[in-house]
Amino acid sequence: MSNFFSSLSSILITGGTGSFGRAFLSKILSECKNFERIVIFSRDELKQWELQQIYPKNIYPQLRFFLGDIRDKNRLELALENVDAVVHSAALKQVPFAEYNPMEFIKTNVIGSENLVQACLNSNVKRLVALSTDKASSPINLYGATKLCSDKLFIAANNIIGSRDLQFSVVRYGNVMGSRGSVIPLFMKLKKTGTIPITDKEMTRFNISLDEGVKLVISAFNESLGGEIYVPKLPSYRLIDVAEAIAPDCKIKIIGKRIGEKIHEEMISTHESSSTLDLGSHFVILQQDKLTDYLKAKPKAKIVKPGFSYNSKNNDNFINVEQIRELIKLNMNSEFQSY
Repeated sequence: MSNFFSSLSSILITGGTGSFGRAFLSKILSECKNFERIVIFSRDELKQWELQQIYPKNIYPQLRFFLGDIRDKNRLELALENVDAVVHSAALKQVPFAEYNPMEFIKTNVIGSENLVQACLNSNVKRLVALSTDKASSPINLYGATKLCSDKLFIAANNIIGSRDLQFSVVRYGNVMGSRGSVIPLFMKLKKTGTIPITDKEMTRFNISLDEGVKLVISAFNESLGGEIYVPKLPSYRLIDVAEAIAPDCKIKIIGKRIGEKIHEEMISTHESSSTLDLGSHFVILQQDKLTDYLKAKPKAKIVKPGFSYNSKNNDNFINVEQIRELIKLNMNSEFQSY
């Protein structure tokens, strides 16, 4: 870890007890010794207690566990006192639940994001990196729409920072292998029943590991000029291949896609191509009026071709059944080792 990230002395992680938050915390505790204060901000007291058992205060005195909800701006402002940087991973994420409980998702994913913007403006925070999702690109479900709105709030916040030393950026990526609520733990559980439900045989998704997601966020801290949406270059997989990798002897039952679900995901739409740059290992989506200045600062960046799109169906990089199996063994817990 180097550059800007190594200069930080304090950081707050919203949704700090979730899958990403725990992986990010593990990474910085093991590899980054410059943090004097790490604030875990979440609303789940049980998960905070469980995390405290893993990281006891006598061994990790730099940790602070702050119970709160991003819907509460005053609580956020208290938590951000003496904080240099923020990783924003708190969100409601389950697509079907969003369709049935739309205002709850709007309150957390949209209003909560605006609360965080305002709290950062009212504090001494220098950098914020927010986590987004491929579902925010051309969204067809409410979850994706709330994340698109959240992304817009963080990017637009760069226009109102005034003289503050403050930048907002976003990281957008696909399905996180083995994260809470993802398909792989579900298939592992259902393997014992002899039947694996598949929504559609053609369904594809982007794949990223938790460790890759953490590294991308750290890179965003180090490279950001403010106002970027970072999009990594990821492999795709077919859902049917995931089922084959986990439960080759099980029967496949086609159940049809869920409400609000896409057959294929995309991380960059054709509408975004005119303001998308290729930086080699990843893409960056910018506001149109920021392109010229960004290209001056990053001369190696290249504008993608007109009409370019980046989706899980037409991806050049697909992982097969054996590769999926190996990735699961590397990234999942010992439950899969008995396969």
